[in-house]
Amino acid sequence: MSAPQPLQIREANAHLAAVHRRAAELEARLDAAERTVSAQAERLARHDQQLRAALEEGGEAREPEIAALQEQLLTSEATVHSLQAALRQRNELIGQLQPRAELLQDICRWRPPVAGLLAALAEAERLGPLPTGDPSHPPPSGPGPGLANSTGDEEDRNHLQPAVFGTTV
Repeated sequence: MSAPQPLQIREANAHLAAVHRRAAELEARLDAAERTVSAQAERLARHDQQLRAALEEGGEAREPEIAALQEQLLTSEATVHSLQAALRQRNELIGQLQPRAELLQDICRWRPPVAGLLAALAEAERLGPLPTGDPSHPPPSGPGPGLANSTGDEEDRNHLQPAVFGTTV
């Protein structure tokens, strides 16, 4: 074999020097990364210990708070059950009152005609009964039979009785 040429040796040396520089740079970065990771691991370990200690303290400190919240939850559940029972009772009452409400609505619908009827009956009472006189002479208001109270069961009576208006409201 022949000896390498001086140019090849210089290029190889330059390349080896670049590789060594790059390796040294990477090793320095690796060392820095290892130190950073190690520092972070230590911080995480301390933080973990602090959290565990706080959790143990907090657990003890939180027990009364948890008990109070559980008691409040039980009280709230009892209130909910009580309100549900009251709701059921009110729904039953509404069911019982619904027909009465419908009846009152019917009464309200009939009120104006009944009021008119009552007003007419009051006017009739104010006018009073027909004068009694000679049955052969009709009253001056005009010809025709006299008014009579009739329920249909009085057909056996041969005479008519004068009308008398009255209200029993």
